[in-house]
Amino acid sequence: MKIFIDIGHPAHVHYYRNFIKLMEARGHDFLVIARDKEVAHNLLKSFKIKHISRGKGKNGLLGKLIYMFKADYLLLRLALKYKPDVFMSFSSPYAAQISWLLRKPHIAFTDTEHARLGNLAFVPFSHVVCTPSSFNKDFGGKHIRFYGYMELCYLHSDYFTPQSSICDVLGVKKDEKYIIFRFVSWNASHDIGQSGLSLEMKKKAVKKLSKYARVFISSEGELPEDMKQYQIQIPPERMHDALAFATLFIGEGATMASECAMLGIPAIYINSLSAGYLEEQEKYGLIYGFRNSEGVLEKAIKLLNTPNLKQEWQKRRHKMLAKKINVTAFMAWFVEYYPESVVIMKKNPGYQDRF
Repeated sequence: MKIFIDIGHPAHVHYYRNFIKLMEARGHDFLVIARDKEVAHNLLKSFKIKHISRGKGKNGLLGKLIYMFKADYLLLRLALKYKPDVFMSFSSPYAAQISWLLRKPHIAFTDTEHARLGNLAFVPFSHVVCTPSSFNKDFGGKHIRFYGYMELCYLHSDYFTPQSSICDVLGVKKDEKYIIFRFVSWNASHDIGQSGLSLEMKKKAVKKLSKYARVFISSEGELPEDMKQYQIQIPPERMHDALAFATLFIGEGATMASECAMLGIPAIYINSLSAGYLEEQEKYGLIYGFRNSEGVLEKAIKLLNTPNLKQEWQKRRHKMLAKKINVTAFMAWFVEYYPESVVIMKKNPGYQDRF
């Protein structure tokens, strides 16, 4: 089978990297197209995944619209030459639209209910849309729900074992407390009109909490000069190791907050937007969600002073994961047996429990 995958964000690299490795071992072939966003290309190189760049993309609605036509043209040209059997992506309008033009199936994954414009651009052109079972919207007959989260594609115990050597890379001592902050750029279409922490609050939080633990910052955008000393300096593929040994995560990024839930690390998520999977993880007591900065510092200090914090969060993590599947194994089965897999999942959603 020839599979065409479009990647638009560094997180998508992680969603598909184990899937690609597993399917290649079974004799399948891939063409991977990737937007040049943040560390996406570096991640693909580090995991030895060959890819073709589709450029950096654009900000703003008009810029995104113009870029869509350029990206569609590029993908159409490449697809006509490659002749894929199936297209796959995480909510890519480009892969969806080109698959529709070429009358080939597009198997889409998403977990972002509030990405209204994005959903309008890919859902109508997709043959099937797979989401976590916690997803709060319904895409009708093309909607398949799985018992898991996208982050389990790479943080499931079958694929990830945290490496404590990251502490040496970070320059932290064994058992030394450290916090990872994550700031986003707010350039995505679903970020328009939304907010998290103000710059003033970011500086205040970093200054205050650095008295309780070492502070590291991961940021999509450029940091102010007086905050650059905190910028995390590690290879991008080691970020999950850094999260796994952190004492606390505070950030505006939904993906990293969910990654911490998978790892059993307390997470404070500050964003005016939420999602079904985050709300579910909050019910397990793994994430604390805030719409704005009110109460964030108080919650952070309380957590940092909580005895046996990591042990308690590991218990909560295991309780959650006991009800989840190996998402990569499910993806591989679903694609290999498509379209029969759709019929099976519609008739018996519990079939996925074997993965």
